[in-house]
Amino acid sequence: MARFSGLTTRGRCLLAGGVATAVCSVVLDERDLLRIGAFVAVLPLLAALLAIRTRRAVRVTRELSPPRLPVGGEVEVTLHVRGSALVGALRLVDTVPDAAGPQATAPPGFTIHRLSGRGGARLTYPLRPSLRGVHAIGPITMGATDPLVLAEFERTITAADRLTVLPRVVALTGLPAALGAGESTSGAALAHQGQGSSDVLVRPYRHGDEMRRVHWRSTARHDELMVRLEERPWRAGTTVLLDRRDGAHRGRGADSSLEFAISMAASVCAHLIGRGEPVDLVTEDGTPLPGPPLDPMLDALAALRPSAREDLTGPDLPTGRDVVAVLGAVTASHREHLMARHPKGGYAVLLDTATWDPADGRPGSADAAASALRNAGWTVAVAVAGSTPDRVWDAL
Repeated sequence: MARFSGLTTRGRCLLAGGVATAVCSVVLDERDLLRIGAFVAVLPLLAALLAIRTRRAVRVTRELSPPRLPVGGEVEVTLHVRGSALVGALRLVDTVPDAAGPQATAPPGFTIHRLSGRGGARLTYPLRPSLRGVHAIGPITMGATDPLVLAEFERTITAADRLTVLPRVVALTGLPAALGAGESTSGAALAHQGQGSSDVLVRPYRHGDEMRRVHWRSTARHDELMVRLEERPWRAGTTVLLDRRDGAHRGRGADSSLEFAISMAASVCAHLIGRGEPVDLVTEDGTPLPGPPLDPMLDALAALRPSAREDLTGPDLPTGRDVVAVLGAVTASHREHLMARHPKGGYAVLLDTATWDPADGRPGSADAAASALRNAGWTVAVAVAGSTPDRVWDAL
């Protein structure tokens, strides 16, 4: 029976009827009936040959435009069909994961009854990815039938294309005090000033700069508004630490606290890089992610998966750099690990993960953790479900 697996129910019934008619014609010695039986039996076999020929002659390729986009963007998928003239129908079904966002009104399935005069067809459908990640679009299942639908053969085109869905990047404004081009000068800077080296640098005025930072002497010399930057010359930049521990986050899918943390880290990196700041991005265990520039960072964050680690131990964070830590739920021991890695303190975005999944039942209030970090010299902003990265950044 496996030999005739490509025949439809109609084709199998026709084949069985033709064979039965031919047998009866032999018993009754009716040559005309034998001819009819032979024709009926051969017809499904001819249909199967046509379907196989169509399946082998058609080629399908896929194109994604664009192949890389942020969450919530729209990508157009184009299927290019090439081949000889069709004898029957051609059915194409593309394989798309739910996270890549196939629309119910435009499912990736098509039926082609004929190709153009040049032997081709162009099919398109939209995708609106709802979840960050690197999604595989494909394979394509192609089914070919004959005009009478007596046979149908499927073929799988295994080639798949990668759709990279980047985390959401939110525009941020300003910098926390003493981070980057801040206003304050620490004791080390004062020591440098005492030796005769100036920490005051200037740049042209930008919209949004405070007027109290205008350096009037330089403004008069350059004949345009110049803004004072009190840089710390020994400072090597900013390290952004992203806590991706699975046990430290709650919620599922695009609305989980982990996705917020990744979006927050991406927004901070984009903001600092846009201001010309040296930035490194590391995970909770000290693993560095590619970049800068920004694009490799976003690609790495798109492919980032949760970690099974339970603690925040790891290599010491650079002492000459500012640290911005985006943290999930932390316990007293986690705070000790973080403080041991960076004793001088830094900036922390602390997620109150209980608000992402109140039905979970586990304690998760961030108030005690935020208070303990502040007492240790950290500047802390608490993020709750429904927060946006720009508001949390403003809170710093």
